[in-house]
Amino acid sequence: MDDDVIRVTAESAAETVARKVKPGGGRVFISGAAGEPLALLDVYRRRPELAAGLTFVGASVPGINRTDWAGLHETARAEGTFLSADWRPSFEAGRFSLRPMTWFQTWGWLEETPLDAAVVQVSEPDTDGNVSLGVASDLAPAVLARQVFKVALVNPAMPRVRGATWPLSGFDLVAEAGHPLLTYDTGTLDPAFDAIKRHLQGLIPDGASVQFGVGKAGIAALAALEGMKGLRIHSGMVTDPLLPVLDSGALTEVVTGLAAGSRDLYDRCGSDDRIRFAPSNVTHDIRVLAAIPRLVAVNSAIEIDLFGQANAEFQDGRQISGVGGLTDFLRGARLSKGGLPILALPASARRGAVSRIVPRLPPTAVSVPRADVGLVITEHGVADLRGQTLEGRAEALIGVADPDHRDRLATAWTEIRRGL
Repeated sequence: MDDDVIRVTAESAAETVARKVKPGGGRVFISGAAGEPLALLDVYRRRPELAAGLTFVGASVPGINRTDWAGLHETARAEGTFLSADWRPSFEAGRFSLRPMTWFQTWGWLEETPLDAAVVQVSEPDTDGNVSLGVASDLAPAVLARQVFKVALVNPAMPRVRGATWPLSGFDLVAEAGHPLLTYDTGTLDPAFDAIKRHLQGLIPDGASVQFGVGKAGIAALAALEGMKGLRIHSGMVTDPLLPVLDSGALTEVVTGLAAGSRDLYDRCGSDDRIRFAPSNVTHDIRVLAAIPRLVAVNSAIEIDLFGQANAEFQDGRQISGVGGLTDFLRGARLSKGGLPILALPASARRGAVSRIVPRLPPTAVSVPRADVGLVITEHGVADLRGQTLEGRAEALIGVADPDHRDRLATAWTEIRRGL
């Protein structure tokens, strides 16, 4: 029971953190995705002086987390493993530090990087005094195991999920922080990804374990599962398109670290016995992934070149994202018995004007080496690069490119091949 735990307000918690950390500032972990502590954020926006000198450390997810934590005060800083337009002003000002690493490497970084405090949203405690880390059970356990000043923001909106729990007595400070959880709208499939979904349906075997990234490729992967049987999901994050797949009876188990979506999704995460949350050293460890039979990993990229190298981070030469779990899952799926490492992307952008299959990426834009890319799916088909020669890879990729760009790509490959 938590009868003896004294709860303070979120504002009092922010004041205490400011006092407890190193004089003149300190490093504070905050959760990302739907675990972003919005009640604490409200306090900092009203009283920005409480964020003075603090460095906010974590893994905010582009498109889901929109807050520029380094922008809360002119002396605040932030560190993370993704970049987004939402916090680019702080990046350009030198106040946001990007650490390019995979999601599994992010776990290891958080186990070791200097930290003074951690602020984590949790559920209401159960009768044994334990709280759930809820729909953001991914990275927080790496920090909670450390000797840092731990703050629990008890939020009745956070569902109690199967998986990571923590004794409320293990926190140094407990605050009442009722606030709606951050929500996320995945949108709907456009025609290109609807076609990609159909290609996926021909590849995913019954009884497979499926992983999918954030974005349209993830929606397509989930939509492809409806009507199948005996499937399992092992993924870093789940979103609202999971709900109809659960209702279809296709799934026997879901293992994830994060959920980001609607209130309906969060409620389902707390009520469906098939859904279990696990920390990132389980969801993204290549050794765990390699041991899962028939692991089908479906992720996306911004562009891919004729060597099979993929760019998931740069647009027009500017960093816009991070690698996340992309290479973790591609490598794990390649090692899995019967596994499929898949990159799915539309063949073109800007209404067909720009090909997303390009002749050759600049070295600074390679997020995924060619040896890690297995199958590439566009709306025009499936290019299986596994075991292919240089010529075979280029030919397969040109074959799934936008037809309007194939001749140009073939000409470019002829010139590239001469120079090798």
